[in-house]
Amino acid sequence: MNQTLDPRKLNAEAEAKLQSWLQQEDHSPKARRAIEPQPMPSQEPDERRHNMKEVALGYSPAQAQLEANRCLQCPNQPCVEGCPVKVPIRDFLGAAARGDFKGALSVIRQQSLLPAICGRVCPQEQQCQARCTVGKLWKNPEKAVAIGRIERFVADRETAAERPETQIPPPTGRRVAVIGSGPAGLACAADVRRAGHEVTVFEAFHKFGGVMLYGIPEFRLPKRIVEDQVESLRKMGIRFVPNFLVGRTRKLTDLLEKDGFDAVFIGTGAGLPHFMNIPGEELIGVFAANEFLTRSNLMRAYDRDHAATPLPEMKHVAILGGGNVAMDAARTALRLGAEEVSLIYRRTEAEMPARREEVEHAREEGVNFRMLTNAVRVLGDDKGFVTGLVCRRYELGEPDASGRRSPVAIPGSDFEIAVDTVIVAIGNGSNPLLRQTTPGLNFNERGCIVVDENCRTSLPGVYAGGDIVKGAATVIFAMGQGRVAAAAINQSFLDGKANR
Repeated sequence: MNQTLDPRKLNAEAEAKLQSWLQQEDHSPKARRAIEPQPMPSQEPDERRHNMKEVALGYSPAQAQLEANRCLQCPNQPCVEGCPVKVPIRDFLGAAARGDFKGALSVIRQQSLLPAICGRVCPQEQQCQARCTVGKLWKNPEKAVAIGRIERFVADRETAAERPETQIPPPTGRRVAVIGSGPAGLACAADVRRAGHEVTVFEAFHKFGGVMLYGIPEFRLPKRIVEDQVESLRKMGIRFVPNFLVGRTRKLTDLLEKDGFDAVFIGTGAGLPHFMNIPGEELIGVFAANEFLTRSNLMRAYDRDHAATPLPEMKHVAILGGGNVAMDAARTALRLGAEEVSLIYRRTEAEMPARREEVEHAREEGVNFRMLTNAVRVLGDDKGFVTGLVCRRYELGEPDASGRRSPVAIPGSDFEIAVDTVIVAIGNGSNPLLRQTTPGLNFNERGCIVVDENCRTSLPGVYAGGDIVKGAATVIFAMGQGRVAAAAINQSFLDGKANR
């Protein structure tokens, strides 16, 4: 175990520092700034690359309390402005700083349905922690208060028996259909049910949780956490229907016009993969990242002796892309036994959209980063199997519309690498099924559903949120839109604006 990340060593150090802090009289902002950030204990890279267990091991109580005491308790709470669901961050950190972890969780639950999930996978460094005053004082966002890690800690301490039972008002007679069981759908379903309305969640897959279940690997987000959240919603009386593809199993408008639902929320995500459109992408051994991850995460394809759809053995893997999905695919390939995994990205590491933590973990585990490089052709044998990849070197030019410097190809720089598997992780779009089967539902040029500030669509009684509206977004952003839609649905019923 790396001594710098050994949980026992980190806990012992934190306990000593916490006791010293609690005994001293000076708890001024200047003194709080002097508390060093608490590292996250984790598995050793050489150990974790061979298992699917969670990499980050979580704070100890002393670490969480000490880290929470780094918060300056700013009156203007800039961190909250960075939170899509407006969690009262100052207040929950204040409770955690006192060692009141149950109180901290109760504060979070005022706004967030998924603290154990958001604490693990949300990009806090781009949201709440990006606005943290401590990080700005240090002129280093990595020294901001570790809001997400503390959120995860207080959520993980709660057992199912300790979770307070949600009190549901008497039935209102209203019925709401939620399409998709990802973060947007679950958040909407919970808030609508809390208002006393009947809720049914329709899911295309055989398990519930959406991208949290099929898109995020076990080593980043254990499936038991997602399943526990779904179970808590069942106990609220929410009905879950699997293997139900709206647009095929049933048209969206039929839910309103024939099945008696008063409102529909669409939270289907963005699951249609983008490809490079280069020669050879049709060869055997080329995968879309979402297929690769779904088969591994949801269908346990890594268990080749028992899986219904096992993934083939892969030795030399190329990942095309630089986002979180690319990191997940690369790290999963290592755990499936790949001898070499190369991540190919046409900009530099500074421009990669992936979280820094995920990049660092991937590098520690042995992923080979090929920066300023892009694939231009997939090579194959006479049987149609992948044998290699032709790549081209790039340099950075002027910034593009996103502010990142545009990659410019270097003439005559093509070279080949030997691979047997190529995983394309350059983003997803919206599945066109709803567009094709739902006349009157407006979409933009990117295939996303158009909504107003209350997540209302162009069809009466139909709302939408999450990736199907935004494109690729975060778990907490999707959850925030689900809550906005739920509030609008509940208000429409109060106003007497039923669909039928």
